[in-house]
Amino acid sequence: MTREVMEYDVLIVGGGPAGLAAAIRLKQLAVDKGTEVNVCLIEKGSEIGAHILSGAVMDPIAINELWPTWKEDGAPLNQPVTEDRFLFLSEGGGFKVPNFALPGNFQNHGNYVVSLGNVCRWLGQKAEELGVEIYPGFAGAEVLLTDDGAVNGVATGNMGLGRDGAPTDAFQEGMELHAKYTVFAEGCRGHLGKQLMDRFKLREGVDPQVYGIGLKELWEVEPAKHVPGLVVHTAGWPLNTSTYGGSFLYHLENNLVAVGFVVGLAYENPYLSPFEEFQRYKLHPQIKPFFEGGKRIAYGARAITAGGILSLPKLSFPGGVLVGDDAGFLNASRIKGSHAALKTGMMAAEAAFDALGTGRANDDLTTYPEKFKASWLHAELDKARNFKQWMSKGLYTGTLMVGIEQKLFGRKVPWTLHHQHADHECLKPASDFTPIVYPKPDGKITFDRLSSVFISNTNHEENQPIHLTLKDASVPVSLNLARFAGPEARYCPAGVYEFVKNEDNSDRLQINAQNCVHCKTCDIKDPSQNIHWVVPQGGEGPNYPGGM
Repeated sequence: MTREVMEYDVLIVGGGPAGLAAAIRLKQLAVDKGTEVNVCLIEKGSEIGAHILSGAVMDPIAINELWPTWKEDGAPLNQPVTEDRFLFLSEGGGFKVPNFALPGNFQNHGNYVVSLGNVCRWLGQKAEELGVEIYPGFAGAEVLLTDDGAVNGVATGNMGLGRDGAPTDAFQEGMELHAKYTVFAEGCRGHLGKQLMDRFKLREGVDPQVYGIGLKELWEVEPAKHVPGLVVHTAGWPLNTSTYGGSFLYHLENNLVAVGFVVGLAYENPYLSPFEEFQRYKLHPQIKPFFEGGKRIAYGARAITAGGILSLPKLSFPGGVLVGDDAGFLNASRIKGSHAALKTGMMAAEAAFDALGTGRANDDLTTYPEKFKASWLHAELDKARNFKQWMSKGLYTGTLMVGIEQKLFGRKVPWTLHHQHADHECLKPASDFTPIVYPKPDGKITFDRLSSVFISNTNHEENQPIHLTLKDASVPVSLNLARFAGPEARYCPAGVYEFVKNEDNSDRLQINAQNCVHCKTCDIKDPSQNIHWVVPQGGEGPNYPGGM
């Protein structure tokens, strides 16, 4: 069969803040110059915002540049930060760091507590008003190349394939979307971005990328317990001092509270379960009172890039660029990435627009990384270049050194530390550890995985090829279960992976792909990199509501 082909000047893969900023900026430049630029954006979620998951406290620096009248035009940045609290927790107590002692990365005056999903929905509306063609429910499944090996767009995934890969009566073939330049904005561990890094050797000469998993719940709390604009971060318990991680608790408007927990995926103990650590964190005496009498209304999980500027790949290649978290622009020290995503999308758009104006196509947009190096974003990330490396040396050493760097040196810190290992290399044998006994969920403050997945509104058509593929089907039992006690059953926040017994009492891995919330943790943490996450049918996965 011959796939339908659609031609564009610029194709954008991903409807998060980076992709939408690129689309908007391209159209703004076209209006300014009195020209036309055909821009198409595809999004694998069922709608713009459906797969967006972030804390989020948003620095408005980039949206001020992208859309200076955002406040007058109704952008959903409704709740300014009113108070910062940073707590070091022990099992039964903790202490608050005095605000004067907080380094600048934990000071949020002038920022906003937002639902990033709602911000993206607003950006999507503005992009469409400018003439961007937006197609939600279409997953970029394949990178297309010209005869000389440059990126020429993507193909969307086929719909209506059965579990065996054969077409069903509902089969619809994917389309080819050709473009002079393609912007890859898929978010952390992008399916196509990962392939591009291999094909164009974009990671040569840079540090390994490192990641965390972020788990989040949205709560409606009692009005008396709601402090609009309160931002709380914690470190310490329930994690031990050698495991990177911490929590956020953000008070939005309308009695809504976003609470989340981040665990660095370089952790060593295969018995550790990020989901259960999150649940027991909510039982801490300084945290639990916020939620008593409240109602949990949404749940989600997503991997985040944390390597910083030293782990950024080459950003441009023939015919395309990586933006936002597809490249790894999160500032882990600030627990913020949305402003970086917006800025990178804008810079990529400017580079593409300039190239189109001179008749170029499918070549390397080298002015994009040049713009980045000259930007405030580069200065910000360079200042934080050692954050994750220090924190990997333990909570107390890391905190002390980050404080010294941020308070005393700023960007002029005279040393640079490097990441030494990828996260999947860090897991140690289960025989080195004792299993962790987690408290059973009470159904009021703490919950199990399946009830959590239910309120993420996750759905996948059951009769389709499993999108969590194994390079070698024997490895989960022969290596992961035998040596590491089956860690995929614990690091997955959605109950996708389950070891069950066959009739002969032998073990096998059961993959419950319908539960997948597209967090990508399995693709990152699997010890032998045996799990490969590919896109399911477009429009499937979680459907996070407004507020998340």
